[in-house]
Amino acid sequence: MSQPAHQFEYKYLPSINSPADLRALPESILRKVCDETREFMVDTITKVGGHFGAGLGMVELTVALHYVFNTPEDKIVLDTGHQSYPHKILTGRRDQLHTIRQRNGLSGFLKRTESEYDVFGAGHASTSISAALGIATARDFTGKDFNVVSVIGDGAMTGGLAYEAMNNCGVQKRRMIVILNDNNMSIAPNVWALSNYFSELFATPTLQKARSRVWDLAGKLDDFGDRLRILAQRLEGGVKAVITPGMLFEALGFRYFGPINGHQVGNLVKMLRSVKEMSGPVLLHVITQKGKGYLHAENDKQFLHAIGKIDKITGKSTATVPEKPLPPTYQKVFGDAMTELCDKDSRIVAITAAMPDGTGLDILANSHPERVIDVGIAEGHAVTFAAGLATEGVIPVCAIYSSFLQRAFDHIIHDCAIQHLHVVFALDRAGLVGSDGATHHGVLDLGYLRLIQGMTVMAPKDEQELRNMLFSAIYSYTSGPVALRYPRGNAEGSMLQPMTAIPYGKGEILRKGKDIAIIAVGNMVCKSLAVAELLADDDIEAEVINARFIKPLDTELLDDICSRFGRVITVEDGQIQGGFGSAVAEYIADKHIRPELLIHGIGDKFIDHGTQEELWRELRLDAEGIANTVREFIGLPETVQSFV
Repeated sequence: MSQPAHQFEYKYLPSINSPADLRALPESILRKVCDETREFMVDTITKVGGHFGAGLGMVELTVALHYVFNTPEDKIVLDTGHQSYPHKILTGRRDQLHTIRQRNGLSGFLKRTESEYDVFGAGHASTSISAALGIATARDFTGKDFNVVSVIGDGAMTGGLAYEAMNNCGVQKRRMIVILNDNNMSIAPNVWALSNYFSELFATPTLQKARSRVWDLAGKLDDFGDRLRILAQRLEGGVKAVITPGMLFEALGFRYFGPINGHQVGNLVKMLRSVKEMSGPVLLHVITQKGKGYLHAENDKQFLHAIGKIDKITGKSTATVPEKPLPPTYQKVFGDAMTELCDKDSRIVAITAAMPDGTGLDILANSHPERVIDVGIAEGHAVTFAAGLATEGVIPVCAIYSSFLQRAFDHIIHDCAIQHLHVVFALDRAGLVGSDGATHHGVLDLGYLRLIQGMTVMAPKDEQELRNMLFSAIYSYTSGPVALRYPRGNAEGSMLQPMTAIPYGKGEILRKGKDIAIIAVGNMVCKSLAVAELLADDDIEAEVINARFIKPLDTELLDDICSRFGRVITVEDGQIQGGFGSAVAEYIADKHIRPELLIHGIGDKFIDHGTQEELWRELRLDAEGIANTVREFIGLPETVQSFV
């Protein structure tokens, strides 16, 4: 376990402000640099929170990569970004690490505008090999000469994009290196030794030169030479097949080396030096351990992905305990509701794309493990797989983060909507998610789902409505795909009741008024009720409508509102362009009586990271901000908004 901060001496790390500083150090002290880098990450992230386990496992590999390769001229493409914290420490951002994932601080992922060492931004998985091949191709087209390295985790290798890219690497045969950072495999010591020995043997310049000479000589021996070449290929391939798991990669056109121990920095340096000058695509298989070097992270899986603020010594949370319990999270409400439904109906199956804990499906898995199917980081496959289930009368519920479902857009159209298949989509993390930033904000779903023919799209105002919408999506709206989207975080605290069906396409008036109508969706509904209270202090009587449905719209309710109000404002936690307000505008555009309409939501820009509360406030999507927007709309001065 890491030592207390006051007992640890940082001897080398304070002087490493760039990879050039690292490369100036003797190779013999790299082990100490790794220790200091890991300790600094533990020191910092336990205080401020952030992604944890993957970065701890990447320390030695990151040090070796920046030591062997001439970055930033040589390009290192890291997949996803969870593993990038050691990379940030060594590339001039060490002293800003304490700001990570905070408003105006470092991004928790890779970001091209943040550093020249962040070659390719990534918050979603499986992109690095495609991007690296693109960079290598551009290098060759422009006549430049630099190395390209892709680092991808074994989890990201479940994504189909990675295999599409590897297949194309084998076809193009460009000089590049793919490093498979495998942190989910246990290999016995004797296999380690054998694999390391043969991997180093295959990579040595002497053997590579001898291999080329034998190949060239055999080419001069006519038919006998051809047979000799085939024999040599089979011999080399057979040896590799026996001692390594590399047959698949070899079949895709890579030279495969590994697996090797990813925590022996000296061996990593040696291996990287051996493969960096090889022609064609090379795959180096590296075994690492999530949470390496921090005992609590090694022993407790809750630390393997991300942590909040914790005590470094005990590993216990230091977050302030609220005086009274908070409402359950929407994820827990969804997981409990799925369990309740599956207890009674054997037709229901839940699908997750590598996020059972994040979506609440781990709750269902505790009682019905056979009813939760994890397809890996493969959202497109998840959707088409669900469509296949639906053809046989199974009721599939795909629980996927809103921004992750973007990756399966065509599958929703081609495989679900066109065929009118009853697939239910539970879109977790809809709206602004907070510290993960632009790659994870679920602000586009209302737009990209609303335009699909035959799609039903809903957003609950609270946890009971989430339950009712899930029940309705499963049992009442069965003629095609149905989506319900709900936010990250705690629900509203409403009293849970038995699930009941919601009339299809019908909204509800929650508060009557006469001066202005506020039509809100999702988590903006309860905020709008608070807005109405604020406006009442200015003698403004606002009517608050819970739209419930983004598609289809409740046109009967809209007609009533248009006939009674001269001003209407729509409020949504999503992008304005193409969203709910746009749908309302499209409907009333052809009406003879058209109220003045204001669409309030998120503008045409990507939103950086910060807490949800900070972002809502800055975008005027908190209660006071919405109230001030209404005041401006009707010509009253806005009140001073507190930013404390």
